[in-house]
Amino acid sequence: VFSGMDCVSKILAETYHPLLITWSRQIAQLLILAPVVLWVGPARCLRSAAPGAQVLRGLLLYGSTVCFVSGLARLPLAEASAIGFVSPMFTTALSIPLLGEKVGVRRWAAILVGFVGVLIVIRPGTAAFDPAALFPVVSAAFWALALIVTRKMSHRDTPLTTLVHASVVGLVVASLPLPWFWSVPAPAALGLILLMGAMSLGGHYLLVQAFQLGSASILAPFAYTQMVWATIFGYVIFANLPDAWTWIGAIVIILSGVYVWHRERVRH
Repeated sequence: VFSGMDCVSKILAETYHPLLITWSRQIAQLLILAPVVLWVGPARCLRSAAPGAQVLRGLLLYGSTVCFVSGLARLPLAEASAIGFVSPMFTTALSIPLLGEKVGVRRWAAILVGFVGVLIVIRPGTAAFDPAALFPVVSAAFWALALIVTRKMSHRDTPLTTLVHASVVGLVVASLPLPWFWSVPAPAALGLILLMGAMSLGGHYLLVQAFQLGSASILAPFAYTQMVWATIFGYVIFANLPDAWTWIGAIVIILSGVYVWHRERVRH
């Protein structure tokens, strides 16, 4: 679902500014959520046991979305997705100061190898390097922080409350710079925007639900299936296939992430 959403975002990014796309996604999410919110009750949906954490999560998701869409505007879908796989490494590294977890030497080594894989994909200092590749790296850092916040509050609020807060916070923040990047979407783009919002809601609902049912250490490896879907969508929609360096870097990143996951399972 997230790969499909990224594919739609990339199509829109060929015409519209990433900030406008992000704002449109928030509007679409709220429109789709509106009937459910009215049925359940707005006050009940917005009532949170951790309002500060909900606002922080919304801000982090907004930052992650803007950065990733900015990268998609100039990068192939599979390459941006491969770079984004560094997020679990960020999550593990940040869990030390934020969650008080202990990370051993072997997991630190795997994290460093994962970052080497990112360097293989983006190839800084070569003619193939595109500064836009840094956007997915920053997006991954925001996403890792959002996952940590999600992990800390996953049992305090319902998935619906979490979705509503993320959409409202994202809309408020996305509206601030909108006057400088506004343009009226074409009718065809409106359909894509609604589809993008539906995919975003569906993906985040499944993610929050997954964190309520299983631990992060169990869920982590499944994120890497996104590379398969990103490659398929990239080829079918954009006639793009990852080059050899992107595949090598992606494999290094994925293997490093799986090893980090394995060590966390052993530790638990």
